[in-house]
Amino acid sequence: MKQLLFILLAMLVPSIAFASDDAHQSVNLTAHWVGYAAIVIFVLAYTLVILEEQLHLRKSKPVLLAAGLIWILIAAYYGANGMPHAAEVAIRHNFLEYAELFFFLLVAMTYINAMLERNVFDALRDWLVAKGFSYKALFWLTGILAFFISPIADNLTTALIMCAVVLAVGKDEPKFVALSCINIVVGANAGGAFSPFGDITTLMVWQKGMVQFSEFFALFIPSVVNFVIPAFIMQFAITSGKPTAQSNEMTPIKHGGLVIVGLFILTIATAVSFHNFLHLPPVFGMMLGLAYLKFFGYYIRKMGRNEFDTSDVPTGHKIEDDFDIFDKIAKAEWDTLFFFYGVILAVGGLGFIGYLGMASEFMYGELGATNANILVGILSAIVDNIPVMFAVLTMNPDMSHAQWLLVTLTAGVGGSLLSIGSAAGVALMGQARGYYTFFSHLKWTPVIALGYAASIYVHILINGS
Repeated sequence: MKQLLFILLAMLVPSIAFASDDAHQSVNLTAHWVGYAAIVIFVLAYTLVILEEQLHLRKSKPVLLAAGLIWILIAAYYGANGMPHAAEVAIRHNFLEYAELFFFLLVAMTYINAMLERNVFDALRDWLVAKGFSYKALFWLTGILAFFISPIADNLTTALIMCAVVLAVGKDEPKFVALSCINIVVGANAGGAFSPFGDITTLMVWQKGMVQFSEFFALFIPSVVNFVIPAFIMQFAITSGKPTAQSNEMTPIKHGGLVIVGLFILTIATAVSFHNFLHLPPVFGMMLGLAYLKFFGYYIRKMGRNEFDTSDVPTGHKIEDDFDIFDKIAKAEWDTLFFFYGVILAVGGLGFIGYLGMASEFMYGELGATNANILVGILSAIVDNIPVMFAVLTMNPDMSHAQWLLVTLTAGVGGSLLSIGSAAGVALMGQARGYYTFFSHLKWTPVIALGYAASIYVHILINGS
């Protein structure tokens, strides 16, 4: 074993040495055919991402291909010009950023899937349905819950749960469903903006160290404004009265469901503690939190019992709970995780070529930080906010802390301007097909834009200094 380790070290050391020699070498290829080809590849790939619903082609496929092709072009150019390790160092840097994001999200998704399997969210949905709220009360309740759940869970899962409530009680009122879906998307995106765990973009900003954990809460009031203004205006279009009576059947929470909720909160606290007190990347705290769930899953399998009909089970046999942690990992949003890989590597490649430097010089040099950050939010409604935010972080413009908070806010809530601007909106168009559409959302975009502008104004007013 020792000999094998020495051989591996001997193989690695020369490459590390060469890599360090080439690390500082980079060439501006923005006016070279390699740069032009990379831009064409990225635009074509992202066009396919935008047309995902029409083509039924998962969004991870084109960006994975684009990332590979862009880095092949870069590596070929640098290799041909005597700098074979420059591209290697750059791509390793991008891959490390992705790896931290990947494992962080994988743990969070595993916990969410575990709570789904334990019927935690189904029980919440059934409780809301059984209470017999009016249409207007349900409009506000689902929006407010989306706002406050998304900072802990992700905005996509939160939106899907609240939409299930709306569909369960409002199938006979298409306008109510459409307006409630818009409200849920706005609420989930606004709630995710003031928490590192609420959106991928806020997680990226936190892990990069641009904004500390406690500082995100400075965005709470602007996020509330972003949600409340459109909701207040849209409520006047909600149908009066109550939904027809629903079944009072309640889905029971399976054994250990609430404990898993507690463990998830403990995992978040662990990740924050790793970052704030031990100065370690938060992802390591999340991985420790995965151990909590794995041990509790072992306990559930050994001790937990579901209320099955045991009349056909031979005497002396016991039915074990079928909770399997690896099944929850397998059900993670793998398409989304691979999409992040493609985006981070592809945008990282464009940055290494020099395009992000050009964009930064124009946006933050010519337009100014405030205008540039407002534009980031608008772009997030057209293009996914993840590549936009990753591009900003890669540019790393020299701007004040208040401006980093502003771009965190705008990238998080800007996607609400269009139904295709956020994962929550795209998902609800599929879940509430026929009720919530691109054009039903577009009709209320001016109202949402009013909330967007007001949230920016409030942020500058209270956090500008």
